[in-house]
Amino acid sequence: MNAQSPDRHYLSRLARLAVGTRFDGLSAATVAAARAVTLDTLGAVLAGGRLAENARLAGLATERSGSRAATLVGHAGKAEPMLAALANGTAGVSLEMDEGNRWGGGHPAIHVLPATLAVAEELGVGGRRFIEALVAGYEVTSRLGGAAQLRPNVHSHGTWGTAGAAVAVARLRDHDAAAIRTVINLATSMSPANSWAPCFEGATVRNLYPGRSNLQGILATHLLACGYTAVHDAPSDLYGTILGERFDPDAVMEGVSAEDRVAVYRIERNYFKFHACCLYNHPALDAVHSLVHADGLAAQDVERIRVTSMPFVTRMADPSPANMLAAKFSIPYAVAAAVVTGVTDVSAFSDAVREDPRVRQLAARVEVSGDDAMSLRSGPGRPAARVSVMLRDGRLLTREAAIVHGDTANPRPRHELEAKFRALASEALDAGRVNEVVDMVARLEQLEDVRTLTALLRTAP
Repeated sequence: MNAQSPDRHYLSRLARLAVGTRFDGLSAATVAAARAVTLDTLGAVLAGGRLAENARLAGLATERSGSRAATLVGHAGKAEPMLAALANGTAGVSLEMDEGNRWGGGHPAIHVLPATLAVAEELGVGGRRFIEALVAGYEVTSRLGGAAQLRPNVHSHGTWGTAGAAVAVARLRDHDAAAIRTVINLATSMSPANSWAPCFEGATVRNLYPGRSNLQGILATHLLACGYTAVHDAPSDLYGTILGERFDPDAVMEGVSAEDRVAVYRIERNYFKFHACCLYNHPALDAVHSLVHADGLAAQDVERIRVTSMPFVTRMADPSPANMLAAKFSIPYAVAAAVVTGVTDVSAFSDAVREDPRVRQLAARVEVSGDDAMSLRSGPGRPAARVSVMLRDGRLLTREAAIVHGDTANPRPRHELEAKFRALASEALDAGRVNEVVDMVARLEQLEDVRTLTALLRTAP
């Protein structure tokens, strides 16, 4: 059988990899990663759901639903699964606290988990099937994303995550490899085209992109059932000619054995966010954190700050962001807020901090420059950011940061991940309910029906 045969086409192999992702074949590390990603993503959804526009979207989802089979996380109501996935996916990205993967796919979990959870609840499946669907969908999202070189102004949210969500839902519906290949193509053809402008301007329509991925991933499986047909190779078509400058099918299958198996799933190689903003801020903020907490850096002592990092950061240099979302994509603001407040959690990006004169004045003295040698994929010893602080007394303090704190290669302890969840969930759920969710996710694979988990994620009417 030659390499060009249909059976060896990268999409056929990717579909078989997804079908072959079975719980009994997952390592303990993969299962632990799936539990951690589930807890972290639920925290992001619970916290994001408190924003007024997201609460109204959840209400709209309930109002417009006939069959209300899926939980609106952090709210009292339920909705049709596609609309629940839309609302939950939108909420989960709104505070920029959702996990990601620097090896590809941007933020796979928020594009896959809401759809997986909604359909798993609708079908009443157990924790093991939920995990294997999540792992499979995450893998497809990351692999397609890692193989695409997007055009400079294309924002990846909502793109390949649509295919990953479709794969996860197809797994829950017990589709075979041929059907999964078709839903990948159907879903990819519905990928939205988005630019970075909404991020920099703070236009919250940007938060809908992962929500749409989840909705359209579920929709792709319904379209398959309706008899819709797909193009032969949608990822190569879309990511190689329209959204991207290049798409490499061979890169999709990098590290996959001839039997279409992997030794380590991408969900095990993720990062968790401990700064409530775009990842491109994180290396610089890690360096600032060291200066503030180890060197006692104080805002009143600072003459100016220079941040050098990967070239993209020069697009994130607005010192006066218009609102909370725009602030999360501003390096001068994030650095200034970190120095003034000493924190980089959700509170650091609130309107109160954004309007603080001390933050505004310091942000105006933060310079940003790019270095072609710096990258988020930099390894140990190769900095991803350098922060130099000129003090009023003439001293120069410099710190570098490489792999961000929270990455699998630079992990934070489990208790910090749980503390993050508790902080995010605390405004939506009472302390007792938060503890129950933590305990239940810790034994996710033992659940006979994921509805026992989703029941805990709803609030009282």
